Amino acid sequence: MNILKYVKNPKKIIIAVLSKVGGRLSDKTYLEVMYYLHFGKKLNLDDPKTFNQKIQWLKLYDRNPVYTNLADKFEVKSFVQEKIGRRYVVPTYGCWDSFDEIDFENLPQQFVLKCTHDSGGLVICKDKQNLDLNYARDKINKSLKRKFYLYGREMVYKDIKPRIIAEKYLVDESGKELKDYKFFCINGEPKLMYVASDRMIETKFDFFDISTFKHIPVKNGHEMAGKKNIAKPKFYDDMIKLASELSENIPFVRVDFYECHDGIYFGEMTFYHMCGFEPFEPEEYDYKFGQLIDLSLVNNSVFK
Repeated sequence: MNILKYVKNPKKIIIAVLSKVGGRLSDKTYLEVMYYLHFGKKLNLDDPKTFNQKIQWLKLYDRNPVYTNLADKFEVKSFVQEKIGRRYVVPTYGCWDSFDEIDFENLPQQFVLKCTHDSGGLVICKDKQNLDLNYARDKINKSLKRKFYLYGREMVYKDIKPRIIAEKYLVDESGKELKDYKFFCINGEPKLMYVASDRMIETKFDFFDISTFKHIPVKNGHEMAGKKNIAKPKFYDDMIKLASELSENIPFVRVDFYECHDGIYFGEMTFYHMCGFEPFEPEEYDYKFGQLIDLSLVNNSVFK
């Protein structure tokens, strides 16, 4: 734990404590308090205007039970295979309820372990012979115990069964770490995208206009790598088409992809980007991106 960040920003202490002991608060009250702590402003749920306000509104009022399987990193694979095809699904070597059930002998030399119900429960193995099993066990077991939905009241995660999956280890076209290409989609229409890079060093986020791939100078939780460091992916148009198909009839969802030398792989579907708790800098982009989300689509959604 980085104690210094809490000393420099006492609000972070309150946020950390509230996320642990705020279980008795209603979802609405909890989100109002957390929003104020993150933004220093009252949460407007009656007529939300910003992106982050609308994310909080969606948490409370767009609770389609179908989303649970789409947020589950194992169950979503069946949906993706049926919707756009098996070739876009990252090969899965196994699924287990506990770390000690993992059949390491039958896993390849390189693989990735991840938990199905959270974010960050990830172990990358580039060489099985040198895998630190104690470290891997400790990290995975901590993630399995984590009630991921509590911090942001992201209810899509509440009923996901915590499990572990092993997937194929992927690299990008250069043979190095993957970039994440993330598309904000409204009812089947990709409206905005960003690229997550340097995730194993110091994560960078770079937003781009969906049609022109023009870099947007906005910060959201992480520093920017900059346009000169991010090339338009080879299969960009295919990603847009696939994101459209996967997000059909969903009022708002973020659809993520990886690009490798052999094509595109689906990453995950995220319904509440950054929990709706990360400011955009400059702030005007919170309003600009908020205009992309049409909350009236929630009542008209046919995604049953």
